[in-house]
Amino acid sequence: MTPLLQAFGFALMILVGSGQQTAYSQAAQGGSVKELHANIVSRVNGGRVGIISGGIGGTYIRIATDLASVLDDGDRVRVLPIMGKGSVQNITDILYLKGIDIGIVQSDVLKFMKRQAVHKNIAGRIHYITKLYNEEFHLIASDQFTSVKDLSGKKVNFGVKGSGTYMTASTVFTALGIDIIPVSYDQALALEKIKAGEIAATVYVAGKPARAISDLKAETGLAFLPVPFNAKLRETYLPARLTARDYPGLVKQGAAVDTIAVGAVMAVFNWKPGSARHRRVVKFIDAFFSRFSEFQKPPRHPKWKEVNLAAKLPGWTRYAYAEQWLTKNRGKPTAMRENFKKFVSAQGQTASLSQPQLDALFKEFVRWRQTPQ
Repeated sequence: MTPLLQAFGFALMILVGSGQQTAYSQAAQGGSVKELHANIVSRVNGGRVGIISGGIGGTYIRIATDLASVLDDGDRVRVLPIMGKGSVQNITDILYLKGIDIGIVQSDVLKFMKRQAVHKNIAGRIHYITKLYNEEFHLIASDQFTSVKDLSGKKVNFGVKGSGTYMTASTVFTALGIDIIPVSYDQALALEKIKAGEIAATVYVAGKPARAISDLKAETGLAFLPVPFNAKLRETYLPARLTARDYPGLVKQGAAVDTIAVGAVMAVFNWKPGSARHRRVVKFIDAFFSRFSEFQKPPRHPKWKEVNLAAKLPGWTRYAYAEQWLTKNRGKPTAMRENFKKFVSAQGQTASLSQPQLDALFKEFVRWRQTPQ
């Protein structure tokens, strides 16, 4: 063995651990440094999945981190959470940025980008693995305002340009028919500008409770403004509420603030079967779907409890392998169904309900779990 190969192999054993000793031994028995390097690159990258998410104060990055914490098992599946700049940019990154396999985006982004004609055949190139949870529209303003109509003619922060918040805020204020002056700041700076009286309000779309605003208190001169749910908003969004349980510093006990919500989606490039990227996504889907119940337990983000893997997403096409997996495993016991059975049994209702009645009740239970409370 040459001194160069010996030194290279020793360094690799320290860096990548005992799992590489076999490859090193093979190289020592006649393989080259180049072959050893190629084997390690192939092994390390074989299960790597890059997931573009969101900013540090939002829910997306916490969801991506949960995915890494639960699914990482060495080289078969390794999730790399990556901070992103919002839904619009995340779609562009899925399409063109090297190393990005999956992205977390808002469900209204595909319709928006189709309308803007930003990318060709985007519906054919971007599919979804699953709908995740609903994200709430947080409208935070100076407490001198009591209605969204009071913001007419005022400066309102829409977040960073290219972000999902900016896109949704533009859509919502247009649907409400309120003419404001949009500005673009990150959320931390926007909150300071509200306190200083430089702008009137800021919009933040994130799954509640959003870390960026969970510590805010009414004493700082900030308050949530309710968002009316009109006919135009019903085409794309869902009704939602913010309560004291979500934000004890801004909402009084027993009170609630009406707002709207948009779905979060796990989007993926439509990789074709046989490609290396398709094989990586297949490994990820197998691991994610089969271990999904682990995401609905502490200490994972509470938004995982809203997720129904089989939920359909209007306007989107599910990734073929994800659809195949769900079809193949449909009807098999899931953690949610098993917990439901235990609950019904504990209430002494099992004997008094027929199987069709139990199935119907379970569907209602799932629907209730998916509805913003």
